[in-house]
Amino acid sequence: MFIGQYEHSVDQKGRFAIPSKFRKDLGSGAVITKGLDGCLFLFTSAKWRKMAEGIGKLPVTKASARQYARLILSSASEVEFDSQGRILIPQFLREYSGISSKAIVTGLFDRIEIWDKKVWTTTVKKIDKEVGEIAEELSELGV
Repeated sequence: MFIGQYEHSVDQKGRFAIPSKFRKDLGSGAVITKGLDGCLFLFTSAKWRKMAEGIGKLPVTKASARQYARLILSSASEVEFDSQGRILIPQFLREYSGISSKAIVTGLFDRIEIWDKKVWTTTVKKIDKEVGEIAEELSELGV
């Protein structure tokens, strides 16, 4: 289970340190891809496989299914950890997410999200303002 929030620097080559707490659960490798709301998703290999299989079962005749598959699957990249626990975030994913020198890595149970620090700060402020409405809506779903 991934929980918590950490700030790390991204070097000129796009290398980014994943917290050691997360690395042990990711194992020897992981998959990074475009996420929603402007972040990147990082999955364990097992979670990625399960999710990709689910996306692969969506009907190709449904436009939203095709678009989602394109977003998630075509932008995926396997990553490995170097000796310092860093991964290389591909340039096109850094451009998509706006990640430059400072990034936030957050644990969200079965996935990790990586955000540009400024985008994360704006996102959290918005969530903080809407937390009451969010909680009420989710309570109706049984959460």
